[in-house]
Amino acid sequence: MVRAAARNNAEWCAVMSRSHGLVGEFGAEAWAAPARTPRYYPDAVTLAPGADPAVLAARIDTAAPGASVKDSFADLDLTEAGFQVLFEAQWIHRAASPPATASALAWAVADTPDTLRAWALAWDDGDGDADLFRPELLDDLATFVLAGRDPGGRVVAGAVASRSDQVVGISNVFASDGGPDAAWPGVLAAVHRLFPDSPVVGYEHGDGLEAAVRHGFEPVGPLRIWLAGQGGSGAA
Repeated sequence: MVRAAARNNAEWCAVMSRSHGLVGEFGAEAWAAPARTPRYYPDAVTLAPGADPAVLAARIDTAAPGASVKDSFADLDLTEAGFQVLFEAQWIHRAASPPATASALAWAVADTPDTLRAWALAWDDGDGDADLFRPELLDDLATFVLAGRDPGGRVVAGAVASRSDQVVGISNVFASDGGPDAAWPGVLAAVHRLFPDSPVVGYEHGDGLEAAVRHGFEPVGPLRIWLAGQGGSGAA
């Protein structure tokens, strides 16, 4: 399941990069982009255990500050390439099933530039990063931006669902009030409506991991995010 989750996440990172005009490349060991990816997104995601650190580092731009690598199997040592561990997390998995609790919000796919912009502004919450989510994302048939609206019609919760061959990946889970616990019931219900037979994967750490477990996910394997220099993009 970790391999499927890593591949799904790499495909989502590739979609986000393409929406910013950057094309990465899939190889046997990793997906990698030749230039700096959008903020919060890694420059490389490993797809199999035992990737060669030197080969991986050579596929990305380590000259500019902020290169990051998603070490999907937590088995690399990138210190000689100038990286340090930014944080550790767990891949998570949930069998295909509806949520245990219902959401009080109205959920739908944000499928127009205007609804995507409303979603991005709610996700950003004033931090200045809403422009990460560009209208070009709407052209990708495997990407579903899920928006939860309150009775007044405001987007107050959401997530991104990324479909791949074996699983549906969830990222960017948020809620304006109540944190991920307020978002997960609606996210899971929307995913179950769209893909009733697909297991759900993602990755979380800290409070986000605890919330995911409360909503039926199980941790299935560790990963690490490595960062070189300062001001890096982190990872999504």
